Amino acid sequence: MSQSDVERRGFWYTLPDLDDVRIPVNRADFQKLSRLRIKEAKALLDGGLYSGAYYLAGYAVECALKACIAKLTKEHDFPDREVVNKSWSHRLSQLVEVAGLEKERNEKARLDKEFELRWGLVKDWNEDSRYGSASEKKARQLYDAIADPTYGVLQWLEQRW
Repeated sequence: MSQSDVERRGFWYTLPDLDDVRIPVNRADFQKLSRLRIKEAKALLDGGLYSGAYYLAGYAVECALKACIAKLTKEHDFPDREVVNKSWSHRLSQLVEVAGLEKERNEKARLDKEFELRWGLVKDWNEDSRYGSASEKKARQLYDAIADPTYGVLQWLEQRW
């Protein structure tokens, strides 16, 4: 896509014929998206829409991990192709690795069994969940594993983004 195909508006690139389609391009965008997606997941959960809640809760973690990856990017540096390609993944375990958090996450899980249990639920999320269905129990478990203010995965990631 050439620069003439895309208009820069604030933190977002907006496609000319699709004003409502915006592509996040930086760390702040991913932070905002992560916070928004977890709020949306909560609203869906409270509304009994469990499959959507499950999907968006996991997507909040994906966005948080991408914010962590963006933090590693230095202005004016030419990005490493392998890192860029791996960053476009939806696989949370791969994104943890690209963000340089795998060792730290493993150590946290070793020392904190509550975090280990919560990460165990979160790591199984994948983008294909948007096509499936989730029970109330499964959606609530994932949401709690991510959003718990003390032991939640999102809390841990926010300290690193």
